[in-house]
Amino acid sequence: MGAAVLLLAGCGEPATPKGKDSGKPASAPTPTGSGPSMPGLIGKTSAEAGALVAPVLPKPVEARSAYDDVPLAADHGQWTVCFQTPAAGTPVAGDTSVEISLVAPGIQCPAAAGASLHPPKGSSPAKTPVPSADPGHPKPKQPKSSPTPAPGPRDVHYKNCTEAKAAGAAPIRRGEPGYGKHLDRDGDGIACDK
Repeated sequence: MGAAVLLLAGCGEPATPKGKDSGKPASAPTPTGSGPSMPGLIGKTSAEAGALVAPVLPKPVEARSAYDDVPLAADHGQWTVCFQTPAAGTPVAGDTSVEISLVAPGIQCPAAAGASLHPPKGSSPAKTPVPSADPGHPKPKQPKSSPTPAPGPRDVHYKNCTEAKAAGAAPIRRGEPGYGKHLDRDGDGIACDK
């Protein structure tokens, strides 16, 4: 019995001496995720987002307004990131382009990039459909009568910042009712902020 154990033990492959190649391909190392990955930018300011991306990628961050009808201010460093591409945690390479969609301070992020902050008169904002209880049989849409909307505050005009402050409207951000270039002397997108 002892001889059988010795014979079986010797049937294995001989051990390879240290420093010698066994002739067999080495197993590939397990990836450790050591490459850079995209940092989370949503909720950060544009300036903070740029600082987080700079050590990871050499390309500058491409910024745009999250709302189609609100232009991006030249100085958008304090605007908030609503959307980012690529997503946080995505592995990135040196040639990856980063895009962020921003909103001015005090403005809420839209449900999707490219929405309108101020829909044209006569149109109603898009509503998110409510799922029916039975997904196989959606509820039929019922027409709703809507009252004619009252004229909005979009037609507001202030001669100067004193008038805007007296009305309690200051500061006024670009795209908000009452904003005018004549009120935004420093061109930062925020009128009557000083």
